[in-house]
This record gives sequence, C-alpha cells and structure tokens, in this order.
Amino acid sequence: MDNKIFDNKDIRKLRGLIEGAQNIVLTCHVRPDGDAVGCTLGLSHLLSSLGKHTAVVTPDMPPRSLNFLPGMKDLVPATKYPDYATKLIDGADLIFCCDFNTPSRQDALAPAITGSKAKKVMVDHHEGPDSFCDLTFSFPEMSSASELAFRLIAALGLYGEMDRDAATCICTGIITDTRNFSVNCSNPETYEILMRLLEKGVDKPTIVRQALELVSYDSLRLQAYALNDKLEVFPQHHAAVITITLDEQKRFGYERGDSEGLVNIPLKIRGVVYSFFLREEEGMVKVSARSVDGFPVNRICSKYFSGGGHIMAAGGEYREGEQEGRLKRCYDRLLAAMKEFDPEVKKLSPEKITRT
Repeated sequence: MDNKIFDNKDIRKLRGLIEGAQNIVLTCHVRPDGDAVGCTLGLSHLLSSLGKHTAVVTPDMPPRSLNFLPGMKDLVPATKYPDYATKLIDGADLIFCCDFNTPSRQDALAPAITGSKAKKVMVDHHEGPDSFCDLTFSFPEMSSASELAFRLIAALGLYGEMDRDAATCICTGIITDTRNFSVNCSNPETYEILMRLLEKGVDKPTIVRQALELVSYDSLRLQAYALNDKLEVFPQHHAAVITITLDEQKRFGYERGDSEGLVNIPLKIRGVVYSFFLREEEGMVKVSARSVDGFPVNRICSKYFSGGGHIMAAGGEYREGEQEGRLKRCYDRLLAAMKEFDPEVKKLSPEKITRT
C-alpha cells in the first residue's frame, strides 16, 4: 500500500502533535454515520493504546445501528451531555476533526470546537476543506475518512499498535461509506486495507449485518410504507424521489437512523441513475442523495441544498420559508434541478442506462 500520498513534513508534525498531547478529543459531523463514528472511535482506540486520554464527542446521537461498535457506550453526544462535552473540549490539548470539512457541519457544537485553544487536525475526504485546522489531511479520492485514518496510522508506523477494536471501528467506517464495497472503492488499495483489517481479527459479516442489514420493526414498517406509498420514479430524468413528512415519522415511531439506507433502495430500479430522500424535520428538510455510474449528486446538493459530499453520495438541507409547505417547496426545487441536470445523465455510457 502506497502511503507516499502524505507529505513527510505533515506526518512528522502529526507525530509531534500526538506525542505532545495527553488529552485528545475526537469529533465529527452532525447526524454521524458509520464512517464518522468508525473513524473517531477507531482513532480513539489507537491513541488510547499509546497511553493518551481520549474522548469521542459527537454533535448529536449516532444511529442505534452502530451500538455494536466497541467504545460506543463511552461516546459523548453533545445534545445529551452538553456540559460534559464542553468540559472535555475545554480540557483538550489536541482535537481530531473527522469526516467533515467545515465547522458548519457540526451545527451547535461548532463554536466549542473552533473556539478551543487546542491544536486541531482534520481527517476528511470531502472536497473544499475550510482552513480551520492546524493540520489538514483532506483526500476526496479516499473511499471514506476511515480509510484515510488507516493510512495515517500506517504512515505513522502504528499499524502494530492497532488492536481488534480499533480495526473493527475503522472497517465499519469503510464498509458503510462504500455500501459494503459497491461504491467509491475503485482503488485496489482499499481492498488491501480490508485485508490488513481482517488480519486484526475483524468480523466482516457481523459488521455488514449489524451496520447495514438489521433494522427495527418500526423501521421496516416505515421503509415498506415509503417504498409502497411515497416512492416516485421519473423515467425521463432517470431519477427517483422519496419524501417523508413529520406526521408520517410520528406515525411509525421514527427514531434517528430508522431511514438509514432508504435512499439507496431506488437505485435497484432499472434505469434509475440517482435517488433523493427528503425527510421533514422541525425547521428544515433533510436531503440525502445517492447515485450510480458517476452521476454528480454532490453538485445538486451543493447548488440547491446548502450541502455537498461525494460525487455519488451527498446530502444537504433546505430551510427556506415557513414550516408549512417547506417539504413541497424543497420537492419542487429538486424537480427543477432534475431538468437542469439531464445533460449529465446523457453523458453516461448508453449501456449503463437501461430505461424503466
């Protein structure tokens, strides 16, 4: 595996920051997914093995599908333990900012992180990183922040210090962001990293089942309803959209993570190149997008929904206007964007598009 992607000066600086720190906080973006949690927890386990005092502080609660990960019981969601989260951040002399590239991705936690006097290290794989960290490792070509974390560990010469817990967390991050190695993983070295993680005793089938397959009864009911009653397919645009209102979420006892993976399902339909999931929240509509064959959903999210991400996995938010009618306005904006991005679909190879 080639770790020459890193500047040796940056690796030496990172080593120095770690060696000089005792209290290290690791944090990630709001609504943390498998990669955000896997990266932070994986690095936390590794740094703890070096004798460092570590804490993972997230902006809010991760989905319960990740409860199987080692270290989850010690994770500190700022929305649940605001005073303790602030105390940990104030006492840190080094902060790792994982899987996000701008403070706004942390919502209410952002002022505490940016206001900290601690040195900050970014470990991220999204385009256009802001310059709020003292040391930035930003590689959009990586499958995940967790893959980048593994490469940094290897470049630091600390692979031998990685235990099964750290490897399990990092492997979970890679698996969830690549949909079990089906997207964003064209680099053969990503599979070599998987092999190295398996050598640490990682149980890949358990990760796939726990993080990607298992759902609650209410979650399954919500997904069945969404696909049967709320899924719309637009053959002329090779697109699909699912919308869920607040009332519908209450009807099915929605909890954070219950709609995880729902946006991917319409991509199984022949002819669908990209899929959007619009979920109403108080004060906003949460926008999730996925695609195949290199269609740039990140550009739609960036231009119209104050978001971004990877070419084929992105997200954003829509906050304009009053709560009443906001979901419909967001939906209408997406439909207008479909027409604008039809030329991008036409750029794809004809053999990759089978009409519905």
